[in-house]
Amino acid sequence: MKDIFTFGILFSTVRFATPLLLAALGGLFSERSGVINIALEGLMLAGAFASAAVTHYAGSPWIGLAAGIAAGLLGALIHAVACISFDADQVVTGTAINILMLGVPTLLSGALFETTGSTPPIPRTNLIPNAPVFIAFALVPIVWYLLYRTPFGLRLRAAGENPEAADTAGVSVIRIRYAGVLLSGALAAIGGAYLSIGQSSLFTRNMTAGRGFIALAALIFGKWRPFQTMLACLLFGFAEAASIQMQGVIPHVRVEYIQILPYILTMVVLAGFIGASRAPRALGQPYSKE
Repeated sequence: MKDIFTFGILFSTVRFATPLLLAALGGLFSERSGVINIALEGLMLAGAFASAAVTHYAGSPWIGLAAGIAAGLLGALIHAVACISFDADQVVTGTAINILMLGVPTLLSGALFETTGSTPPIPRTNLIPNAPVFIAFALVPIVWYLLYRTPFGLRLRAAGENPEAADTAGVSVIRIRYAGVLLSGALAAIGGAYLSIGQSSLFTRNMTAGRGFIALAALIFGKWRPFQTMLACLLFGFAEAASIQMQGVIPHVRVEYIQILPYILTMVVLAGFIGASRAPRALGQPYSKE
């Protein structure tokens, strides 16, 4: 066991938790405003591909990161327009965006780089430093403050709990929900960018590998609250770090069985805690001003 639980696993836990935390905090803004955002996976993929592609051409990870955020905002805007302005089913729309983002990066990669599997490798000097790690964990108290100590947070929570009452009090529920969904797109895209130009040096097909869904599970496990969500992300990050550390250390166990550890944990958490968590009361309910 001493070969598994080393000091280095702590750093790995933080690194693996970072993209989850960014996506989960983004999802928190969307869902506290009343809009289900199952599209986090697709938004992360959009950010990961755009960041890697633009960094390859521009030679600057910061320009790549900005492009990734723009791609995430575009994906989130599609989700917002469909769900908020046209009252589309939020789960169906989110699923459609996830499927769309499985195909679009492959198509664009083929057109830009003549390969559908991945973008070209980015030189190590052009990778983004650990800034997203600090941004992710610094955002936790900032998001808490925004939610519970500012008029914007009060309006956001009101839109997700009782949009009719919020509207009567003069809050623009539509505008607040748009803001929540767009914030989720920007943050999920930063999480995706960290995967392609931070942890890795290129974009590969479906490189998020379900992290958007794990972030959603962390959000539910954390009861839609910033600090609890951070702890849930650290738990999932630890599971991923431990699964990598265990490979080759535990005899007679195939690597494939060890690699599914984070996903098993996700299923256990969802099965055991989804009923105990109380979602915002108006989550998933479209709102139209009469």
